[in-house]
Amino acid sequence: MVAPRDEHERTMAYAEVALRQIRSLRQEAVPRNYEVWYIYATGHNPPLNKIINETLDRNGRLTDADIEQIYDAYLSYGRATDRIDKIGARVVSEIEDVMTLITDALGLTASFGDNLNGANQKLSLATDRDQINTVVERLVASTREMQQANSALENRLMTSKLEINNLQHNLEAIRAESLTDPLTGLSNRKHFDRAVDDAVRCAAASRQPLALLMIDIDHFKTFNDTYGHLTGDQVLRLVGLSLKQSINGQDIMARYGGEEFAVVLPNTTLLQAIAVAENIRQTVTSKELKKKSTGEILGRVTISVGVSTLRADDDTDALIERADTCLYAAKRNGRNRVVCEVDRDDLRRDQVQVA
Repeated sequence: MVAPRDEHERTMAYAEVALRQIRSLRQEAVPRNYEVWYIYATGHNPPLNKIINETLDRNGRLTDADIEQIYDAYLSYGRATDRIDKIGARVVSEIEDVMTLITDALGLTASFGDNLNGANQKLSLATDRDQINTVVERLVASTREMQQANSALENRLMTSKLEINNLQHNLEAIRAESLTDPLTGLSNRKHFDRAVDDAVRCAAASRQPLALLMIDIDHFKTFNDTYGHLTGDQVLRLVGLSLKQSINGQDIMARYGGEEFAVVLPNTTLLQAIAVAENIRQTVTSKELKKKSTGEILGRVTISVGVSTLRADDDTDALIERADTCLYAAKRNGRNRVVCEVDRDDLRRDQVQVA
């Protein structure tokens, strides 16, 4: 058992780490940011630590958009779990109530059976009309009681069915919410991690092609610094909308982290993936960004895209790493372009550019 003083010192150490991270990255000391860094300091949520470390290694910083997505994907899920537990408790309570009713109905059925047997015996012994009428009246009353009980049970079962159906819909909504980025409406990083692993396994098993697009918004920090976070959010939504307009079917779109997006393209060759990536790039560029509060035209958003395809000996990390390599090549070579693997066997330095 941990002594109170030791527990106090341990939690204060976590708090100091959290505040130090907020200070070093010059983030706002708001509850959401503090919670993310506090959980990071404890190490109790390994996936959260992994994505934070990956983002820091990749970008050298965590933007507000990064923190928001990490919080939604890896911490708000805990709230979803609480909601799921509450719904589960309601389902259990509903089932218990129905089982009690069924037990009562079974008891009434047994009693009705006894009444029928008793009535049968009394009728066989009856010697006059009055005795027969008495037996019949009791039998009618017992039958009416049984009918009423059955009707009540039927109504209660129908109500219970509707209630459980509603709870099931709520569970499905919570599950979808826990896997969705609230800002863009795309899948979040948590869903992407599962989906890309599944896609890689399926492609390897079926020997079908699989492509991955890694997408980054060009000069996103400039939008945030110049026009504010609300405009930055508008840029993220614009790219998310463009992806929805360009992608369909079994393809998977996700906000990967901050201003970065990912698209998994099952059963898609390299040339087909390049065409999809170029279509997305043109769709984004075709949209004019307007500041909602003033109507001011802020220009057009551009994106850089890296494309990789699954190799025979690949795992998920290798597929993502090569797409990232292509993405950074696109950023280095002037942005607003698609860069793909030239050779399936050897990713050379002179990447082919499609613009």
